[in-house]
This record gives sequence, C-alpha cells and structure tokens, in this order.
Amino acid sequence: MVRSGCSVPNDETRSRAKKVLRGLKRAYPDAECALHHDGPFQLLAATILSAQCTDERVNMVTPALFEKFPTAETLAKGRIRDIERIVKSTGFFRAKAKSLKGMAQGLVADHGGEFPRDVEDLIKLPGVGRKTANVVLGVCYGIASGVVVDTHVKRISNLLGLTTEGNPEKIERDLMGLLPKKEWIAYSHRIIHHGRKICIARRPQCPECPLLRCCERVGLPPLES
Repeated sequence: MVRSGCSVPNDETRSRAKKVLRGLKRAYPDAECALHHDGPFQLLAATILSAQCTDERVNMVTPALFEKFPTAETLAKGRIRDIERIVKSTGFFRAKAKSLKGMAQGLVADHGGEFPRDVEDLIKLPGVGRKTANVVLGVCYGIASGVVVDTHVKRISNLLGLTTEGNPEKIERDLMGLLPKKEWIAYSHRIIHHGRKICIARRPQCPECPLLRCCERVGLPPLES
C-alpha cells in the first residue's frame, strides 16, 4: 500500500500537469506496453525479467520461456537450472529464475493458478513489487491500481517538476495525488515512450520535445538561444 501523506500540489504544478498530459496525448496517442505477452501470467513473468534489462532483450527470451513453461503450473514445477538457462541473457538470471518459479508457485498454491486482480495480493508473490503489479493490472485489466514508476517515469517526472522525490514509492504517491486516476495508466506508457524516443538520459533531444514549453528541466543546463 502506498502510504498517505503526499504533499499537496500547488496550482502551478496542477496547471503544468494538465499541459503535460495534453502534450503526451498529442505526441503519443497509441503508446502501450512494449513487452510481448499473451495474458496476465506472461506479462507478469516478462515484467519480472525486465528489471535491469531492456524490453527488446526480454522479448527475445520470453518465446522460449513460454514454449517450455506455458502456464503457472508448468513453471511452478520447472527446474531452476532450466529456467536459468533460458533467462540468462536478461541479467541477474539466478535471482530472476528464483522469482519466476516462486511467483508461479504462489499463483498455484494461493490462487489456484488464477490471476489475482488486487495489487496487495500480487505484491505478496516473489519478485513482484508495486511497479510490476501496476503494469499487469493496468495493461491486462485496465485497473488503475497506481502509477507505474520505472526509471523513465522517475527521471522525467522530476525533470517536469511534477515531483521532487527520488524514491519510487514517494514518486508514485505524488503522481497519484496530482494526476486524474483515469490518466494513471496512459501517463506511464507515454512517459516511458517519451523517455526512449526524445527525453533520453544523457542526451535529451530538448529542441524536439513536445513538452518543452511546460518542462521545468530540473537539473539540466539552460538551452542555448
């Protein structure tokens, strides 16, 4: 559960947030989850693998993973070394294999193999935090359980002046208090897309940015005139 006690945004921040939402919608109307999946179980597994790894690499690995382990039941019974071999190229493969197997075992033992639609139930599964739970519930069920905060959302939300926090849970808390709930899912998809295409870490393409007029550019040097 995200703790209460978020700072109350002022009128200027609320106005900027509205401009950001409009700009994102115009620039990236069709932004969506980049992880390939067929249903919530596959997306949950793919999101676990995406930690410290690119979506492109995960999408190269998951076809073999789901061919061998197509269901939570088969993954729960899988041998750790077989899972490790398949996911090795995603990095931190031993921890990820353990989380995948534990997640599948939890789904089978605690939920009869069915997928829970509650964030608090999901985060009890091994390897599943708020970000992962929010991704799956938002993408697969349209449930706005919170705001997905990945590295792009963390960095760009600070640049835009929508939060001053560095902790993902506190950033999520601030964004949930600032953005309309109906925008929570789309905001994350669009910011992530924006971070990959324009607001790139270390080399942001500010002159091309659709959000330039409403961006505080916190921590960036002034633009040359």
